[in-house]
Amino acid sequence: MRDLYLAVDVGTGGLRSALVDRSGRIVAFSHEEHEQIVPRFGWSEQRPADWWSGTVETMRTVLSKIDDAGRRVAAICACGQMHGSVLIDDDGKLTREAALLWNDKRPGPQVEAFTAVVPAARSLDLAANLPSPAWPAFKIAWIDNNDREALARSTTLLMPKDWINFRLTGVRAQDITEASLSFLMDWRSRSWSDTLCDLTGVPRRILPPLHQPGDVLGGLLPAVATEIGLPEGLPVLVGAGDYPMALIGSGVLQAGMGSDVTGTSTIITLMHEDPVLDPAVSNVLSANGVWGAMTLLDAGGDAVRWARRAFHENARSYAEVTEDAARAEVGSQGLFFLPYLSGERFAAHPNSRAQFFGLTAGHRLPDLHRSVLEGVAFSVRRVLDLRPAGKRRPERIVAASGGAKNALWLKIKASMYGVPYLVPEELECGVIGAAMLMATSTGDAPDLDTAASRMIRFAGEVAPDPEWAETYDRMMPIYTRLYETSQEFYDDLDRLA
Repeated sequence: MRDLYLAVDVGTGGLRSALVDRSGRIVAFSHEEHEQIVPRFGWSEQRPADWWSGTVETMRTVLSKIDDAGRRVAAICACGQMHGSVLIDDDGKLTREAALLWNDKRPGPQVEAFTAVVPAARSLDLAANLPSPAWPAFKIAWIDNNDREALARSTTLLMPKDWINFRLTGVRAQDITEASLSFLMDWRSRSWSDTLCDLTGVPRRILPPLHQPGDVLGGLLPAVATEIGLPEGLPVLVGAGDYPMALIGSGVLQAGMGSDVTGTSTIITLMHEDPVLDPAVSNVLSANGVWGAMTLLDAGGDAVRWARRAFHENARSYAEVTEDAARAEVGSQGLFFLPYLSGERFAAHPNSRAQFFGLTAGHRLPDLHRSVLEGVAFSVRRVLDLRPAGKRRPERIVAASGGAKNALWLKIKASMYGVPYLVPEELECGVIGAAMLMATSTGDAPDLDTAASRMIRFAGEVAPDPEWAETYDRMMPIYTRLYETSQEFYDDLDRLA
């Protein structure tokens, strides 16, 4: 009986593979880290070859953990970090060894040139999003300006999970969730936009066919099947971006629901039937086709990772760092942390920097650690407070990804936003979302709602603390003023560097 689903998650920090049973339980899991190449501030690359080697290794590992797993797998489905722009030629070979990742800021000049001639209102009308260095359209524009020979040899643009799919099946494709944040898709028709290609200069010829995430892309290639230990021809689904997949895998399927996915970045999303065409938000298609209006901060969990490395050289665990933070007072004794360690994706100054403000001789290390957690929450609230009139915050927010493991951080966020948090039992929500797609694709579940009711369970609810909320309400105006007055220094810092 084919009663297991094989899910792959191409993360920024590492490659995950998992076997999930029909009830949504992860029965085998493997993780392998890969390197992020950051030769200069604002640059961020990875080698797709590392993603592939991690995929093979983690797949083989999880299959080895379950008896007769190879014959029990019903399908394969991948999700992955979005926007990483992988270019291949006619023969399927990489034309650039490393791919520009979602948090690579080099396309900033291309975005500036675009916004100088294309009004924001037109961008929103065409793409449901404003231009950003994150979007693949502008990464391709940067490559065209800086590595034109590589672009000339390229015949297909793939995202990270699409590169894995290509290696598994030999088929080139993207899905609509990735395309919705490419700045190359017409949001109304959900197809590639010739107009956006013309405006950005992206060659239409490199854009592969677009599919729904639950479509079967192709069968597992014989040589790959032998290498991994699976039957050839096993169905491989198109899949989705990691965030759109995590939305369905955390149970956020319908309009009016909210989501907080905190991994390397932090993304707060409210689901709608149609995109919210407003400069204060970005819009992404979920893996089930519902629009999510999101606010995004590049430095979410990455800020905590930085503090652990900077203060302890990684000698203390994340749990110990959180225990330190829990010993500090609410509000960190008036200490503020602006968490923009790698700039900002959506800001007037994407080259912004991080800072502590309010340090005194009375502050201790626990205050700094708590201030980092609170600073990320302040930065998200600042954007939530800018939401368009009539677009209320949700009644509940479902927490997902690594940040959902931190109970202190969840209480800080619930109190900061005034919204209770629900926590799924299984925090690898991208993996569960992929399993849900496989359940529907193979006929094991009639639809995603049915799959969700069977495969998603919640562990509990975290309510706002009224006293904490009162403290954060008093601190918020100061944080906003710090954010606004700091803007004038960032270009000066660039010139120093």
